[in-house]
Amino acid sequence: MLLITSLAFTQSRFPLMDKSPMDMSYYPVNYPILKIQDKATEPLLARVVYSRPQRNGRNVFGELLEYGNIWRLGANEATEIEFFKDVVIGNKIVPKGRYTLYAIPNENKWTIIVNKDTDIWGAFKYDSNQDVVRVDAPVQKLSEGLEAFSLVFEKAPTGFVLTAAWDTMAISMPIAVYEKPTVKKPVKKVAPKK
Repeated sequence: MLLITSLAFTQSRFPLMDKSPMDMSYYPVNYPILKIQDKATEPLLARVVYSRPQRNGRNVFGELLEYGNIWRLGANEATEIEFFKDVVIGNKIVPKGRYTLYAIPNENKWTIIVNKDTDIWGAFKYDSNQDVVRVDAPVQKLSEGLEAFSLVFEKAPTGFVLTAAWDTMAISMPIAVYEKPTVKKPVKKVAPKK
């Protein structure tokens, strides 16, 4: 009887399903599945963890999200991205590690922000002094509205791209893997023997 009572009590503490469920994307795309199938041809380079707000008939950009204001790039906790190697974003080297992603959406472009402060709820305590890099991304109009906010990685000729899309807008942020320059040692000339 005691086991049944404690099990019922424990179950009552689980939260209800969130209206903006958490999701995760990898680059290479579907990396965990490829890894367990021994089909991964590239090392794990990036992972993004984010919550997916729903449109629910609302006008998202310009109303729900006012143009020119900082946004957590999702819902609930601010979106986090982890790089497993050093990368280059907007001509700036971003060391491997975990970061928060923010955006400032506007009608024709968004500013995407990679920030050092992690484990943050929303954008209420956003601190621009913690920014690692900011890049502008032109808005691409979608022909059909997207109900749930989505983040996906895609392969690109110079690395990969993180695309964010919701409602009728999408933006893409190019990311390249940083290759440390190789330093050539000077060749020491040896005088020929006489």
